[in-house]
Amino acid sequence: MPKWGKSKKQPPEGWELIEPTIEELDMKLREAEQESHDGKRRCESLWPIYRIHHQKSRYIYDLYYKRKAISQELYDYCLKENIADRNLIAKWKKNGYENLCCLACVQTRDTQHGTTCICRVPRSQLPEGHVVECVTCGCRGCGGN
Repeated sequence: MPKWGKSKKQPPEGWELIEPTIEELDMKLREAEQESHDGKRRCESLWPIYRIHHQKSRYIYDLYYKRKAISQELYDYCLKENIADRNLIAKWKKNGYENLCCLACVQTRDTQHGTTCICRVPRSQLPEGHVVECVTCGCRGCGGN
């Protein structure tokens, strides 16, 4: 059952416009959860889930902040029903975090040296030919150029 089906409150006007995309992303998420983990590292099995979660939140963020295509009421409904990640969107609104892949990459308490993830380092500051790959979400660099 989709997450938004749990609420007894009727979805606001405009929901029918975004519902097919949200349902498609939810189906992709279910497929990613059921996908075989054979031959993958433990962290690699979660990467598709992080990507789809990011994609869903970015879709709602773009519709509301960039394109102004959905109402405040529909945006609040999506956040309340956990269709989009409220905390990730809050980070995207801050300067320097516009392309953030996941919240785990900026949490310093989860790293060995008390710093952010390697994917947050701008590519211009890395040695030439250095391949960046986040262990947590599989991001290949959300820190900029």
